[in-house]
Amino acid sequence: MSVLVQSFFHRDSNTFSYLVSDPTSGEAALIDPVLDYDPDTDASSEAPLHAALQAIEQQGLQLRWLLETHAHADHVSAGRRLKQRFPQATLAIGEGIRAVQATFAPRYGLQLPAADEIFDHLFSDGETFALGELHCQVIAVPGHTSDSIAYLIGDALFTGDSLFMPDGGTARCDFPGGDAAQLYRSIQRLLALPDTTRVFVCHDYGPGGRDVANETTIGEQRAHNIHVHDGVAEAEFVSVRQARDATLEEPKLMQPAVKANIQGGA
Repeated sequence: MSVLVQSFFHRDSNTFSYLVSDPTSGEAALIDPVLDYDPDTDASSEAPLHAALQAIEQQGLQLRWLLETHAHADHVSAGRRLKQRFPQATLAIGEGIRAVQATFAPRYGLQLPAADEIFDHLFSDGETFALGELHCQVIAVPGHTSDSIAYLIGDALFTGDSLFMPDGGTARCDFPGGDAAQLYRSIQRLLALPDTTRVFVCHDYGPGGRDVANETTIGEQRAHNIHVHDGVAEAEFVSVRQARDATLEEPKLMQPAVKANIQGGA
């Protein structure tokens, strides 16, 4: 079933958020919502949410799910803020968040409650849930982070950071808990989906100066992804990924973002 997907781009972090809705029931999910955050002043702003909130109101949608693909390191999640505004919505993330919390909480001196006290629901691999009449499935895709998951909603796949646009390749694997070989195997699960599956990425940086883009297909990924197109073996991918990761700097918001996001954006 083809589902309605509306995208919202946060230029400061090159992040796409998605409002997914069932036209029959009006139920909706918001995937990877973003706050503006200034590390110099510790001030946050809901400005990136305005367009999505306007769409929800104008279209008469019922926000049922606040879905995180993982605990992001490059922006602060708006999940907790939106949960306060929409208490009926379920704030959810993959159950791998427990491992991410165990890794990062001691580094930042945080004493955290259990993950299932922070998030309303922790998804397991293969779990299904409903969005109105839409069938939704969770696919665990660890490798970029331990908690990375993708959401398959109807014919639309939301990959988080695991896959970028074909000319952007794949996500880095050098954060604590990352593993390039594991990411390769995770992505093979996604590439096994039908070629016509629509793919919506979480980030795009406009490689080569092109305009930012956020939608592709599994068929295009298999044919053209610069890191994992058909014929690329695991060892080759790992070598390319590790060489690329060695040149990357830590995201400028990593510490405040991870501190907040392992707490649902608190």
